[in-house]
Amino acid sequence: MGTNTFNLLVASVNGDLSYQIIHSSKQAVKLGEGGINQKYITPAAYQRGLNAIGEHMRTILLHGANEIFAFATSATRNASNGHELVADIKNLFGVDVQVIGGDEEAELIYMGIRQAVELNSENVLMLDIGGGSNEMIIGNGERFHWKRSYDLGISRLLQQFNPSDPIAEDEIAAVEEYLEAQLADLIEPMEHFKPKMIIGSSGSFDTYRNILVAANIVKANGDPSIEIPMEEYFNLHNHLIKTSKQQRSAIPGMDPMRVEMIVLATIFTHFLVRRFGIERMVQSSYALKEGAVWRMINGA
Repeated sequence: MGTNTFNLLVASVNGDLSYQIIHSSKQAVKLGEGGINQKYITPAAYQRGLNAIGEHMRTILLHGANEIFAFATSATRNASNGHELVADIKNLFGVDVQVIGGDEEAELIYMGIRQAVELNSENVLMLDIGGGSNEMIIGNGERFHWKRSYDLGISRLLQQFNPSDPIAEDEIAAVEEYLEAQLADLIEPMEHFKPKMIIGSSGSFDTYRNILVAANIVKANGDPSIEIPMEEYFNLHNHLIKTSKQQRSAIPGMDPMRVEMIVLATIFTHFLVRRFGIERMVQSSYALKEGAVWRMINGA
């Protein structure tokens, strides 16, 4: 139960501590719209959340799943009425929602990415851009060294900065100045562990991938991860920050729910790449939900 989307993964667990994905889908919810910076889920967003759970429950029943696990992240954990939403989901659907903290969210994202990307002993920066929070993890194939959840999700930034359409250069500078201040504690671990690759999971990076695949710039390989050439990312970034919402909605591969948020998402990504001298970029289709399944079946 994210801030932008409620994601569903149906999996069949095998006896050898592995699993097969049977179904994966998402419902656009925008749970943080209109109230996230006031720590409140508005009535309209609250109802969209309940409707999304109802849709997912129908899918779950169609697939005959016999165990259901639900996790709620930033918008729910920070909202004054988040506990009410959790209670309503229990009463209406019989589902116990586990509201997880930012540190646990980061760990699950790491466990998800590690399944999609072949990591070695080289340290990498892992990033999940959400609507309410952004998780950053520094680690490798063996372990993570550092992790942090920042309340810098795109829904928060969008409501805080309310940028022009298209965004103006001085507004970009204001966002970057804010990020520099908010991410001050990232500098020391980045200088210490020296990652030169960024691995991005979830919606924004999925959208980068889908746009570049639709334009035949990168090849869809059927794998849960793909490398995005840095030059192509920079070209995409420079294009996105110059477009209006109407223009972005017409871009092949653009997720309709990302039309409004993708500009601030790429400003965030571009800031990290430029600020820390990142040289390679990889997109991971696996994130929190795949990490949660892996942890459950491996008892980690």
